[in-house]
Amino acid sequence: MINLKTFFKSFALSVFILFATSTVADDDNYSPLDSPSFFEGLNTFTAVFSQIKQMYVDDIDDETLFNNAIRGLIEGLDPHSSFLEPVAQSKVSESTMGKFGGLGIVIGTKGDFIEVVSPIDDTPAYRAGLKAGDIILQIGDQNVSQINLEEGVKLMRGAPGTTIKLTIGRPEIAPFVVEITREVITITSAKGLIVSDGIGYLRIAQFQRPTAEVVEKIIANLVRKNEGDLDSLIIDLRNNPGGLLDSSIDISNLFIDEPGIVVYTEGRTPTSNMSFPTKPGDILNGAPIVVLMNVGSASASEIVAGALQDHKRAIIMGEESFGKGSVQSMMSLQDGYGLKLTTARYFTPSGRSIQAKGISPDIALDNISLKDEDEEEESIDFSSQEKDLKNALSAQDEDETNTDDTSDSDSTEVDTSDSQDEVNPTELTAEEILESQDKIAAERDQEYIDLLLEDYYVHEAVNVLKALKIYNK
Repeated sequence: MINLKTFFKSFALSVFILFATSTVADDDNYSPLDSPSFFEGLNTFTAVFSQIKQMYVDDIDDETLFNNAIRGLIEGLDPHSSFLEPVAQSKVSESTMGKFGGLGIVIGTKGDFIEVVSPIDDTPAYRAGLKAGDIILQIGDQNVSQINLEEGVKLMRGAPGTTIKLTIGRPEIAPFVVEITREVITITSAKGLIVSDGIGYLRIAQFQRPTAEVVEKIIANLVRKNEGDLDSLIIDLRNNPGGLLDSSIDISNLFIDEPGIVVYTEGRTPTSNMSFPTKPGDILNGAPIVVLMNVGSASASEIVAGALQDHKRAIIMGEESFGKGSVQSMMSLQDGYGLKLTTARYFTPSGRSIQAKGISPDIALDNISLKDEDEEEESIDFSSQEKDLKNALSAQDEDETNTDDTSDSDSTEVDTSDSQDEVNPTELTAEEILESQDKIAAERDQEYIDLLLEDYYVHEAVNVLKALKIYNK
């Protein structure tokens, strides 16, 4: 029999030349050909490959088998690393130009099913009542346990105006079916209101490129409406799935006025170790802040909450957040293939790992529902966080970190959110976003404020801020 080690030395070299690029290999000294275990594994792989080619019930082409093997290699690492196959240029154009319909949810995997990490504000999924932690059991007639995340996304996309039925599992109630009409998704990343006695309310739905500028203008508008500086501010990050790292850093820096860092990352390579410094200037002039979070608050939301908490700049209220504290890097491979690979973990200024831990609130609030259940239904516990996901990346203990080893770096536009069923099809400026809000403000603001004051989280935040105002007098 042919010596597999000799044969596969040349074979492995050709495979690595085909798929590897300079962006993948940060350590020039590493070669799999120097590892005995590599050839042991390759022997097993070849034996399995040969058996499939000879005995599998259907004839499978080599490219499919190799792609399946590579996909399994990557997806076995953690829930956020993935192998990206080539996409037709027309499909890319549809995504970037908004010529497709979507539901408006950020999704991830939970076991064999798809989990709603967060519905996006004012989208079909949000209006249909989907919640963070919901489990999608079926998409139409397709059982989700039989498909992967990418296939699930494709099924949920479609022409605007068409409908899709989702079977949803939710804690403490029986599975139910919801029908949602697809729309072209546009996202208003932030909005603000005066809710009570000089208390501002800032809702950040997602961290996009112009969000920090939008937030700064919103606060200026609230100051004008209040006819003076705000007494305090509620920042609502509930069900905010994340977004751009740059945006979360810029927004944190709007409220922090002391030296230090906003967040830092640590990985195995020097390029993965980055530190993002604070910048002087607090647009609230030290006014108290309450940040609202729940289990749907993930990634960039956790960066902002962790920074404000560690700098003693805000009180965090609500639930423990999702715990998505890992960094994914996009790498281009040959022939249109791509690799999304987890390369680092996020840490708060004090050295707390966000990954699989999340941000713990200073004041915990129960997720109270005002809905009365007339009768008991069969319950299924689907509630989860990052740490519950299959192959979830572990947290790194605080005593394993070393902030002195991180180097300052200019911030980069890293998308910190998880898989999402759409992209923002517009590149709106801050002025355009605020203008679109002003057109509907007169009709909706008071109704929105009334609903907010009935919101348990907001109600409790207002009480805390009113108490602080009395205490500080």
